[in-house]
Amino acid sequence: MPSLPLRLSALFLALGLSACDDAPRFTKAEPGEARSGGAATVRKTDQNSFSLPSANLPPSRRVDFSVGNSFFRSPWVIAPSTTTARDGLGPLFNTNACQGCHIKDGRGHPPPPDAPNAVSMLVRLSIPDAPQYARLIEQVGVVPEPVYGGQFQDMAVPGVAPEGKVRVDYTPVPVRFKDGTEVELRKPVLQFSQLGYGPMHPDTRFSARVAPPMIGLGLLEAIPEEAILANATAQAKEKNGINGRPNRVWDDAQQKTVMGRFGWKAGQPNLNQQNVHAFSGDMGLTTSLRPFDDCTDAQIACKQAPNGNGPDGEPEVSDNILRLVLFYTRNLAVPARRGVNDAQVLAGKNLFFQAGCQSCHTPKYTTAANAAEPELANQVIRPYSDLLLHDMGEGLADNRSEFQASGRDWRTPPLWGIGLTQAVSGHTQFLHDGRARNLLEAVLWHGGEARAAQQQVLSFNAEQRAALLAFLNSL
Repeated sequence: MPSLPLRLSALFLALGLSACDDAPRFTKAEPGEARSGGAATVRKTDQNSFSLPSANLPPSRRVDFSVGNSFFRSPWVIAPSTTTARDGLGPLFNTNACQGCHIKDGRGHPPPPDAPNAVSMLVRLSIPDAPQYARLIEQVGVVPEPVYGGQFQDMAVPGVAPEGKVRVDYTPVPVRFKDGTEVELRKPVLQFSQLGYGPMHPDTRFSARVAPPMIGLGLLEAIPEEAILANATAQAKEKNGINGRPNRVWDDAQQKTVMGRFGWKAGQPNLNQQNVHAFSGDMGLTTSLRPFDDCTDAQIACKQAPNGNGPDGEPEVSDNILRLVLFYTRNLAVPARRGVNDAQVLAGKNLFFQAGCQSCHTPKYTTAANAAEPELANQVIRPYSDLLLHDMGEGLADNRSEFQASGRDWRTPPLWGIGLTQAVSGHTQFLHDGRARNLLEAVLWHGGEARAAQQQVLSFNAEQRAALLAFLNSL
């Protein structure tokens, strides 16, 4: 059998990768490249690949991980209940457990046509910004729909009307590659019915969001802020149309504006606040940071419904439960890559760089020495994200601003673990609303700042496309 360099040379020639390309040339895996999460990386490729603790988490600290896991997986119940540690669900909600959206800690999906509820997809609501809402926008990021609030909740406890039902229809969007191959993308169209509180505001903006995978969140939180801002500075200097910007969002605990890094539009500053808002919006559970139910003034029965707060006003999710869930979500490990020295994977990596994808999908960081958990500190990680906002074009626009993110802006999602989506989640639906049915469709939806990269991919022949997908599926 020919040596790897000879096989790569032949493959590079076949794929049209010439030595004059400006992109770097990869002929072998970089040192440590398979360990996407550094020393925290785990080696697992089955349906439980996203559910393991950091590999370097010592046994003495795995008890808290397991207890946090139980609160993440087990359903909450309606109050009052004898299960006082887990009661208080609702009054309005989208699911009764974190695991209901993040199935096996993986990626959610849009509902099939016959689904009674959306479950692992939710819909954000807002109305257009206006000067009189400046303080609200500073602290909430949006102007919530006046009657239904900032999130459409299609489930409710007895005695409270759910907000309604949502269905997703699709319109076809044909795309043609340079070699004549045709692909039909699908653009989602949301259909609302059985509205429980009357019509919505006529200018309501809607944004469907599927649950993202949970792996590596603690490592992303441990990336130094200056490293993320350095990406924005470097991109601005390149003057090539890539212009990532950090979102600036409200920190509920610090009561000030800080950099955002979590959520599809980087609308949350840290993992704890992300969890708090999920408890509140997705399950209707109170915490010390958000000690109120997610009811609008128009939802009187919601406001009057029983809650699971303690006798002295303790929130439904205690600070200790919140701490355990935070520990769990911080320490969900990233699986190791597969086939990093495979000739086709290396060829696909070269094509990824040739197309300029790495301009936004920043491959590598070193986490901070003072990370929240010692196991996450000083790790060389490879998430393939700059965690910045980018204008992704009209095709992906939801026309809904969020803090400083416009209706065309989306945060670059990390790519690590993406090749295990089928194994973990049982599907391959990608992007913020799950419209892409595979990775190639996800790439083809890129527009705006990423249009040049998309056009490069459209020029790839079948063998080049296969190599690019082999690389992405190795992540």
